[in-house]
Order: sequence, then C-alpha cells, then structure tokens
Amino acid sequence: MQNYPISKPSSDRLPDQRWFVYPEKPELATEVAEITELSPLLAQVLINRNIETPAETAAFLDPESIELPSPLDEFPDLPKSIELLETAITQKQKIAICGDYDADGMTSTALLIRAFRHLGAIADYAIPSRMREGYGINERIVEDFHAEDIRLILTVDNGIAAHQPIARARELGLDVIITDHHDLPPTLPEATAILNPKLIAETSPYRGLAGVGVAYVLAISLAQRFDAVKSLTKPLLELFTLGTIADLAPLTGVNRRWVKRGLRLLPRSGLVGVKALIQRAGITVRSDGSAGILNPNSKTTRALKPEDIGFRLGPRINAVGRLDDPQIVIELLTTEDVATAMKRAGECELINQRRQQLCEEIEKEAIALCEKSQIDLQQERVLVLVEPDWHHGVIGIVASRLVERYGAPVFIGTYEEGRIRGSARGIPEFNIFEALQYCDEVLGKYGGHKAAGGFSLPEENLERFRQRLSTFARRCLEPRHLKPLVAIDVEASFNDIDLELYHQIDAIHPCGIENQDPTFWTPNVRVIEQKIVGKGHIKLTLATGTIINGIAWRWSPYFPLPPVVDIAYKLQENTWNGSTTVQLELVGVRLPASGVCAKPASRPKLVEFVYSDRPYTCTMSDWGEVKELKIRNAEGKVLAVRQGEKIGLLGKSRLDAKEVNVSEPFFFNLIKTALAALER
Repeated sequence: MQNYPISKPSSDRLPDQRWFVYPEKPELATEVAEITELSPLLAQVLINRNIETPAETAAFLDPESIELPSPLDEFPDLPKSIELLETAITQKQKIAICGDYDADGMTSTALLIRAFRHLGAIADYAIPSRMREGYGINERIVEDFHAEDIRLILTVDNGIAAHQPIARARELGLDVIITDHHDLPPTLPEATAILNPKLIAETSPYRGLAGVGVAYVLAISLAQRFDAVKSLTKPLLELFTLGTIADLAPLTGVNRRWVKRGLRLLPRSGLVGVKALIQRAGITVRSDGSAGILNPNSKTTRALKPEDIGFRLGPRINAVGRLDDPQIVIELLTTEDVATAMKRAGECELINQRRQQLCEEIEKEAIALCEKSQIDLQQERVLVLVEPDWHHGVIGIVASRLVERYGAPVFIGTYEEGRIRGSARGIPEFNIFEALQYCDEVLGKYGGHKAAGGFSLPEENLERFRQRLSTFARRCLEPRHLKPLVAIDVEASFNDIDLELYHQIDAIHPCGIENQDPTFWTPNVRVIEQKIVGKGHIKLTLATGTIINGIAWRWSPYFPLPPVVDIAYKLQENTWNGSTTVQLELVGVRLPASGVCAKPASRPKLVEFVYSDRPYTCTMSDWGEVKELKIRNAEGKVLAVRQGEKIGLLGKSRLDAKEVNVSEPFFFNLIKTALAALER
C-alpha cells in the first residue's frame, strides 16, 4: 500500500491520474453533427452532456428559443417578497442588505443596491468581516440595523442556516427576506420569506442559480412592478454574469441563457466600475465593441472567452473580500464617477497581487507539510491540514490546488484565538456539506455545498474532527477514487485540430460547471521538444505526423515527459507575430496503452551511405512499438519518419521542421537506400 504523502515526482514519473473517457456513439454523433453543422467531435461532446435529440440540441445551442416559466410561479415566496419590497419603497421605509465577502455575495449586494436605489428605495448594506466575524448575517449586524431604524432586511448569498440572527431580527419586529443558494439545513430559519433555488423543483431552469442569480430574479421581478425593466436589465445582467461565472455556478438552464447575453454586454459595459476593472485586467475593447485579451508580445488581441471572467475579473473581485474591505468592490460596482472607479479598480489589482503571493507561499508550506507527514491517505481518505499564520482569506484557493495535486478531499484551516477556521474542497464522489453535517457535534459554524464549504471548531476538537471526517470518507470513497480525475470527451486526431474546430466550440459556450470546455485525447503522441517556462510550466512541441504546440501549466515536477505519451487536452488560441494558431493545454498524460515507456533500448547505430552522389548518415530508433528512421545530410538537415507513416519531418530541428510526403520519389528512394545501408 502506498503511503501518503506522494513524494516529489522524479523525471520519469507522470501525474498519478485516473482517466474517464466517455463512451463514443459514432452513429448518434453523425446524426447530431448533421443537425447542428458541428464537427462530429463536438457532436460527441453534446451527447456527453445528455443532449441528443433535435429539440435538446436546439435549446442548448440557442437558449433564447426556450420559453421560460415565470419565476413568480417557480419561487413560492417571490410574490410575498415583492409585496414587502414594494411597500417599503413606496412608504420610504429603510431597507438593508446583508451580503457576503466573496464575488457572488459582493456582486449580489451591488446588484440589489443599484436596483433598489434606481427604484427610489432608501437602501444600505453591510457585509460581515471575514477575519473578525466570518460568514453570514450575525446578531451584531441585526442589532445595528435595528438601531438605524431599518424595517426590512435582505440577505444575499447567505442566511439559509442563520437561525439565531433571523430569530433575533423577528423578535425586534423586522421583516427578513433570505435570498441564498446554499444547501438547506434540516430546519429553515423563521424568516418572513425565503428565496432559494434548492427549495424549487429539480427540473426547474432556475434550479442552478447562484446567489447573484436569485438577487437578479428578485430585482427584475420587482422592476416589473415599477415599469423599470428596460432601464435596469442591462446593468444588472452584467453584474449577474460576473457573479455567476466567478462563483462557478452551473452554466445550464437560465444561467446559460443569461450569461450568454451578459457576455455580449460586458465589452460595451455601461457601468464605469466594470469598464475600469476590464481595463486593469488587461482586456482591451476593439472598435467593433468586442473585447479581447492583450498579448504583450504580439500587441494583438484574442477574443474574450468566458474563462477570462473566471480567471481575470473574478479573482480581482474575490481578492478584495479575501484580504481587505468588501466596500471597495461595492463602491466600484455602484459608482457613477470615473475617477472613483479607476481608483477602486487599481486597489483591486494591488490586492489581487498580494493574494497571489500569499497563495504561493501557503501552497509551498502545505506541500512541504504533506511531504514531511506520514499519513496513510489510502486509509484516511481525506487530507486535513491546520497550521498557524495561514491567512484564512486564501486557504480555500490553496485547498483547491491541493485537491488537484493529491486527488483527495482537502480540509485546510488556521488557528484564530482558540478556534480553528477553515475551508474545504471536495472531489466528485465526496459531498463536502454532508461531511460537515456528519461532524456537526464537533463543529461550530459551518456551511457550503457539495463541492466546497467553510467551517470553524474549537482547537481541542481537531483530532475528533479528523477522525469523523475519515470515518465519513471511508464510507463513500474507495482507494481508486484518490487520484485526480480527468474527464475526457472524445479521442481526436491532430489532423482534426484547427482554428475551425476551435471556433466551433463557441457554440458550446459559455462553459463552466456542468458544461466544461471540451476535453480531447490523442494516443501515441511524440514529445519532440519540451522546456520549462515561467513559473514551472512546460512548453511542448508535439507530433503525430502533424505538429502542434502545447503548454502544461504548473507541471515542472513531471519534467521531462517521456518521448511518447497519450495526452488529454483542451484547446487554446495562441497569437504570435500576427499569426493565430491553436495550441493544446494539457490536463492529462499517461504512458501509451502498451505500457512501453518509448525510450530507446540502446544507443542507435549510425550508418553512412551515399545517394545521388551526396553523403548521408542514418539511424533507426525504437519508440515504443514503432520505429523511427532519421536521415541527416551534410548541411545538417534531418528527415525523420516513423514506421508506417506517409508524412515525415524535414528540418535542422524539430521546432522548425516542415512536413513532407515521403511517398514522393526522391524521399521514397532516399529512405529505401538508407534502409538497405542499415541492413548491411
């Protein structure tokens, strides 16, 4: 049995992954391809998303064609909530919002502040301190609201488990509307109204809404009462899009429909704060109103993709809530003053840089701690790390990286005044929220959902917490689950990979949770060049006859990769010196199915020969089950051709080599002469 931790990989070691390849349905893929006019590869991707019939494909590719049910019919307490808000606005009663300090919570808060003030409400907000108070509405906030003569409280992205604060608000005579999307506790708080998609039918298109989605539904439904939908929809939809993507909400149902709209609006945002944030994130807007990412080397732009929100805008918003005052983001997203917006966007940028540095430091310390420990992960089946001086605001990000590295659920915490506060991230077979519920008797506050959560507990309960988590993990996890999972859509040939296929993927966007970017795999790929670049990334030149460049992020521990491997990858657009190509983003690698490492068994024999009165040398090498012939001329050019292939590579190095058809007479006879020389 292998002990945890996994030691640092050696040069001949590959990531310890488990691959799941969807079963191919070629006949159905052909039918779907004809219906959609997409590549059969992407037709298989749709099938993997359970999209098979003409009606399903039409609804997925054109979500605007779906007739949505009214949210008033889907959310039982929505009519009551609108009545409460309409009364408060018309009677000039004070309204207060209690938000959360993550991107979902802050965009939700900004969205409702904008909506309420536009409709004439007297509205304010409060967000608890991440460091001093932790997640969610608390009694201090309730008491402060009461002292300020607030009559109606709304929670956004929190509140579904806040029994005591809600009870206190009701005791003080305040109405409370809970808007949240987190998993439901056994009993619900005694709020005046509760809006949570977990309370509606699983088949509802509104089921996957994040906190900002619930806020958007409430705001637009309220705007209909005031005949203000037209003026509010665009700015609120932009905030909805930012929050939904940043919170990793499933991009299905109405999320897919509205995010698709929002992505078209963001390049021409009417919000000065969003414009400033886009500018600071390195996103440039073209003259046609579209947006792209500036390539500092080529001074060109590429198209804006959904992941740019998740990796560029979202982190800059999230970083503020993790390390600083969320008011910075709320002011950024609600101001109409350009100077204020630019100042706040600059603060977001600096805070995000500090967040990146902290994450790197804590991740290194966490990995070192794992390597030093002798935990049997196959037995414990869950990783619990608690250390002093780790910043609570960023340990959730570190937990996600450790899950990627070790393939096990991770619970990571830090000590704060006699207590431990932490974050958790899971794997597909492990439900974080259920695990925390199982540990209820040793915990203080906790909450979350299947994939992630937060918790606190007294220091003295740490060992009992470990034991209960391990007990829960052994009930739902088998040893085979404790490897990072690579879910692969379909096998592809390098001949299939081009800009046309890459642009067709736009039809599947927006991609995210429950609709991931397509992942392809190709067997028996030759690694003809590789080097370390940046902060531990591997830059690759790969070939199967066709040559394609690739990048493997944060894979330096696995450098160098073997000469021949199976690879799993996503597609990226790469622009350099005005030329745009597709490159591969590696997400998985393994030895070919034959199990052969594809290294030469011995130094190949070098043979000299003459062809057409010119001198040449040649060698024959074994690469797995395939042989490769190399012929070098006096000028240093090399022809490389693998057994059974009609396409070879010709050049002074593989990086600048060109493909040639070796069945042409000159190359055919050259190869024939070389083979005869090797046999002598």
